[in-house]
Amino acid sequence: MLEVFDSVSSLHGQIMYEFTYRKSDSVDEAALMFGAAADPQYLAGGMTILPTMKQRLASPDVLIDLSDISALKGIERHDNNIVIGALTTHAQVAASVLTRSYLPALAELASVIGDPQVRNRGTLGGSIANADPASDYPAAVLGLGATIHTNQRAITADDFFIDIFETALDEGELVTHVSFPVPEMAAYRKFPNPASGYAVVGVFVVRMNGSSRVAVTGAAGSVFRAESMEAALDKSFTSSSLKDIEVNADEFNEDIHASAEYRAHLVGVMATRAVESLTR
Repeated sequence: MLEVFDSVSSLHGQIMYEFTYRKSDSVDEAALMFGAAADPQYLAGGMTILPTMKQRLASPDVLIDLSDISALKGIERHDNNIVIGALTTHAQVAASVLTRSYLPALAELASVIGDPQVRNRGTLGGSIANADPASDYPAAVLGLGATIHTNQRAITADDFFIDIFETALDEGELVTHVSFPVPEMAAYRKFPNPASGYAVVGVFVVRMNGSSRVAVTGAAGSVFRAESMEAALDKSFTSSSLKDIEVNADEFNEDIHASAEYRAHLVGVMATRAVESLTR
């Protein structure tokens, strides 16, 4: 289906940029539409691209709506992995019997993203492809060592997130689903921005195959693994093992919500709370 939106006045008297709206019902068709356009953009839940367009920070000439692609939706269990389609909403991840049974930490994380409107429109694939430094999903993807599948390849979580709003995805490459291994245990704790619900700092702690993974979001330009904490937890999986670890704030974010030093403090606090929830 194709619609063309011409330049029209908004309620605030501003002029919208002209763009073409297309809707696809298959991944292959969406990729073809993307390749044929000069400056296209995929549209999943629209939680980022639409506000960005309203603020005149992006002006794609073609917007490709993916919402009718059924192959990108759903949650399944494959062996010891929970596989979640890219267009699965946060609310669906939070409510799924599979995620609540096998990945309760992921279900809990999804349940505290944004607000009900965001949770019912925002999608897993859209969130990780956008790679907002304060978003929640990257912590789970990296912490669990998930595999991101696209229409071209499979990318490990350790190789996926590059920098602020930057991932390993090539131009036009589309996330199709994410495969999460089921851990022995996992927990997510975050200090949320009271207005947006974004993570000022969020920490996802995982115990899997006898070793630990700790992923931190909100603190820096991109999600990262706290290797010193992982090493300490490998020696003793207790909250007290994190007590004397100093978190380097040199490259941390600093804004009106928190200083770099305060974010460093929060990393320790959230990591401790996550471990305590698993060991009490």
